[in-house]
Amino acid sequence: MFSYSLAEPLVQMKDVQLTLGGRLILENITATIRDIRRPGMQQGQVVAFLGPSGVGKSQTFWILAGLSQPDKGEVLVGNPPAPVQGGQVGVVTQHYTLFEHRTVLGNLRVAAKQKGIPSDAARKQALELLRKFGLADRAGAWPKELSGGQRQRVAIAQQLLCSDIFLLMDEPFSGLDPVMKTRVCELINEIASMDEMRTLIVVTHDVRAALSIADHVWLIGRDRGPQGEVLSGAKIKEEIDLKERGIAWRENRESLPQYEETVREIEKRFLTL
Repeated sequence: MFSYSLAEPLVQMKDVQLTLGGRLILENITATIRDIRRPGMQQGQVVAFLGPSGVGKSQTFWILAGLSQPDKGEVLVGNPPAPVQGGQVGVVTQHYTLFEHRTVLGNLRVAAKQKGIPSDAARKQALELLRKFGLADRAGAWPKELSGGQRQRVAIAQQLLCSDIFLLMDEPFSGLDPVMKTRVCELINEIASMDEMRTLIVVTHDVRAALSIADHVWLIGRDRGPQGEVLSGAKIKEEIDLKERGIAWRENRESLPQYEETVREIEKRFLTL
């Protein structure tokens, strides 16, 4: 078991509730992400909101990003905590949106400019990120010339440049082959280690991928009625601390017996979410 301690809250969802078209979507969702400190290590946070398709994960995503407002409750980020603002949290959607009329480097420089980074510094930081993400030779390429995996890495680099320390990813494993999925998991862990305060929030239904990157998991689901019917209003049904289970931060964690046990536990739990 690795030694660690939990410090101040970095992201807090407090009693978040959302109704759309008269239907309750999210009900009193409360969750706190704290700074993780490991002796002699620079350790960011990687957490996953995990649940079946259609349960309300996308709405949770937009509220966390500050791009949608709940009916009740709030999302606080930073220290000291303050209500999240649109643009404060980097957002990587499934479509990896890029400016098609700009090169890869041009896309990153636009992102840096939005953050107020001077031109020379923006170019330097952009090239450094491309090097770290294995894309140094694609700086002059156009988005249409990139593979799906390359577009994703550029989109992540783009958001790292224009946002603060928070990065939110929606189904980052969707449509990826096994090799690329492994590379994306590695990339997420690399990003988390770039900054002590770096906080990555992944919203997904992919159980195995989530357990391959996260240190903490929240299961989102809905209650059932007397006849087993699904009730409106998704909520946090369960928390799973992968640090305490000896899964987080381990190399080749997929080979650990507790990893497989947790996968089976969550997959069974999905039947009731």
